[in-house]
Amino acid sequence: MLMVRNAVLATGLVAFAAAGLYFPFYMATAGNKPVIDSSKPLSPQATFRGPYINTGSRDIGPDQGTHPKF
Repeated sequence: MLMVRNAVLATGLVAFAAAGLYFPFYMATAGNKPVIDSSKPLSPQATFRGPYINTGSRDIGPDQGTHPKF
Protein backbone atom coordinates (compact mmCIF):
# COMPACT_ATOMS: atom_id res chain seq x y z
CA MET A 1 0.00 0.00 0.00
CA LEU A 2 2.87 2.36 0.81
CA MET A 3 4.47 1.79 -2.60
CA VAL A 4 1.22 2.70 -4.37
CA ARG A 5 0.90 5.85 -2.30
CA ASN A 6 4.48 6.85 -3.08
CA ALA A 7 3.93 6.21 -6.78
CA VAL A 8 0.79 8.39 -6.79
CA LEU A 9 2.63 11.17 -4.96
CA ALA A 10 5.61 10.98 -7.32
CA THR A 11 3.33 11.04 -10.36
CA GLY A 12 1.50 14.06 -8.99
CA LEU A 13 4.74 15.91 -8.31
CA VAL A 14 6.08 15.17 -11.78
CA ALA A 15 2.80 16.31 -13.38
CA PHE A 16 2.84 19.53 -11.33
CA ALA A 17 6.45 20.25 -12.29
CA ALA A 18 5.75 19.51 -15.96
CA ALA A 19 2.77 21.88 -15.94
CA GLY A 20 4.91 24.60 -14.36
CA LEU A 21 7.63 24.15 -16.95
CA TYR A 22 5.14 24.12 -19.83
CA PHE A 23 3.25 27.25 -18.75
CA PRO A 24 5.74 29.84 -20.16
CA PHE A 25 5.74 28.07 -23.52
CA TYR A 26 1.95 28.06 -23.54
CA MET A 27 1.81 31.78 -22.77
CA ALA A 28 4.35 32.57 -25.50
CA THR A 29 2.68 30.53 -28.22
CA ALA A 30 -1.00 30.84 -27.35
CA GLY A 31 -3.10 32.98 -29.67
CA ASN A 32 -4.76 34.70 -26.73
CA LYS A 33 -4.81 38.45 -26.29
CA PRO A 34 -1.64 39.84 -24.70
CA VAL A 35 -1.43 40.20 -20.94
CA ILE A 36 -0.73 43.95 -21.29
CA ASP A 37 -2.72 45.82 -23.91
CA SER A 38 -0.31 48.24 -25.56
CA SER A 39 -3.14 50.35 -26.99
CA LYS A 40 -4.23 51.47 -23.51
CA PRO A 41 -2.23 53.71 -21.16
CA LEU A 42 -0.40 52.14 -18.24
CA SER A 43 -2.05 52.09 -14.86
CA PRO A 44 -0.76 54.50 -12.17
CA GLN A 45 0.85 51.58 -10.34
CA ALA A 46 2.75 50.50 -13.46
CA THR A 47 4.00 54.02 -14.21
CA PHE A 48 5.13 54.46 -10.60
CA ARG A 49 6.99 51.13 -10.49
CA GLY A 50 8.55 51.48 -13.93
CA PRO A 51 11.65 53.54 -13.12
CA TYR A 52 12.46 51.44 -10.07
CA ILE A 53 12.26 47.96 -11.58
CA ASN A 54 15.84 47.98 -12.87
CA THR A 55 17.55 50.04 -10.17
CA GLY A 56 19.96 47.23 -9.25
CA SER A 57 21.33 46.88 -12.78
CA ARG A 58 24.92 48.02 -13.17
CA ASP A 59 25.59 46.78 -16.69
CA ILE A 60 24.01 49.57 -18.76
CA GLY A 61 23.43 52.52 -16.46
CA PRO A 62 20.68 55.11 -16.49
CA ASP A 63 18.71 55.96 -19.60
CA GLN A 64 20.06 59.23 -21.02
CA GLY A 65 17.17 59.84 -23.44
CA THR A 66 13.88 61.49 -22.69
CA HIS A 67 10.72 59.65 -23.59
CA PRO A 68 7.37 61.42 -23.79
CA LYS A 69 4.49 59.85 -21.93
CA PHE A 70 1.61 59.08 -24.26
